[in-house]
Amino acid sequence: MTAPTPRRAVLVAALAVATAATAATVSGGGASASAASAPRPGRTVDNRFWFSYAHWLAGTHRGTAAVAGTRPGLEIGTPAGRTEYADPHTGRKGVWEYAVWTSPVHRPAVPATEAVASWNARTPAGTWIQTELRATYDDGTATPWYVMGRWASGEGDIRRTSVDGQTDGRSTVWTDTLAVDAPAGGPRLTDWQLRLTLYRRPGADRGPTVWLAGAMVSDVPDRFTVPASVPSGRAHELKVPRYSQEVHKGRYPQYDNGGEAWCSPTSSQMVIEFWGHRTAAASTSWVDPRYSDPQVCHAARSTYDAAYKGCGNWPFNAAYAATYPGLAGVVTRLGSLADLETLVRAGIPAITSQSFRAEELTGAGYGTAGHLMTVTGFTEAGDVVVNDPHAPDNPSVRRVYRRREFENVWLRTKRRNAAGKTVSGAGGVCYLYAPALPDPARTAALRAVGVL
Repeated sequence: MTAPTPRRAVLVAALAVATAATAATVSGGGASASAASAPRPGRTVDNRFWFSYAHWLAGTHRGTAAVAGTRPGLEIGTPAGRTEYADPHTGRKGVWEYAVWTSPVHRPAVPATEAVASWNARTPAGTWIQTELRATYDDGTATPWYVMGRWASGEGDIRRTSVDGQTDGRSTVWTDTLAVDAPAGGPRLTDWQLRLTLYRRPGADRGPTVWLAGAMVSDVPDRFTVPASVPSGRAHELKVPRYSQEVHKGRYPQYDNGGEAWCSPTSSQMVIEFWGHRTAAASTSWVDPRYSDPQVCHAARSTYDAAYKGCGNWPFNAAYAATYPGLAGVVTRLGSLADLETLVRAGIPAITSQSFRAEELTGAGYGTAGHLMTVTGFTEAGDVVVNDPHAPDNPSVRRVYRRREFENVWLRTKRRNAAGKTVSGAGGVCYLYAPALPDPARTAALRAVGVL
């Protein structure tokens, strides 16, 4: 349910899913999408993602190649060279062919205090990817190239990991979030670019393939309370499968101490299955046959971050969701429950992050320093229908939380914990998983809430 250790400033990330037609509209054939992705008045986030064939043709290539098709991507063409990687978590050393793609520089409409990179990729055995981000401060100096993640869908080649200890004295990477160290009156990030390095075993002829990559930056003001949104007055609820993390308590403690801490992968698995995907039997063959819902165990294993020692790395969860055919996913920050209602009415559930004391969310029955649950609908009065994985069994996962309470514990950036200490809040963070080729109604909803 909770993060194993306090690990980040308020986390942010982003989602971009669109058809080739949408990509052409947004990108203008691969040019900077600053105007298209700029926040609407009052918004404090800016998104920029590369996902179309024109996007992948842009930037700087060192051995990479753009690949056309229904879902365009980036692959290794002619490797730029070979390098050795010593895995810090296994001690294994290996030689890899690699190729590098560096994005164009993107200047966001929001001078930012935080940034999160996200990616969707296919990494068959013998392949993996590294994502890095570099930003420019408002005084014209630049950050280092920060590693935002080393990722593979499996465990046979490297351990999936974030990288600790990255700082230049003005900004720091906290697991999956690049954050300015002193956001109150400190520097802002005025532009940024992404660097992808694709790795494969020497002599291999394919893989990996990156379908989507980019980042979201934000500068959300500190606040203990947030303005109340106006409910739509229409009840709507999506039929999202219900899974409890608590039934897995004690199972596979090597993955974040077992099910008690699996709110993130459990929520991810609910939404993956909402979109019609099932985990292959071969992928869960390692799970004890006495255990129910083995796909949740698989999700925990597939999102585990060896450095963080947990399953709550948000881009890793989104990348896991995108391993299922035709599904795209990253993380975003939204501005209100009205945004969530827009998504739910378009048929898109959202996984939200919140922290609260037990008395701050009526009916929860617990307090948490950080917990993920899935918003599946709204009542006519505007209260929030969720699948809360912190439940004793699957049937009791469905809950209805009071609108005003839920809105505040989700959107605020500051709160007071049980000891009275001021600590960070989530600031409207959520995961969004949707088809990589969304229909017009879902595309319109994603645009309306500012993620396209």
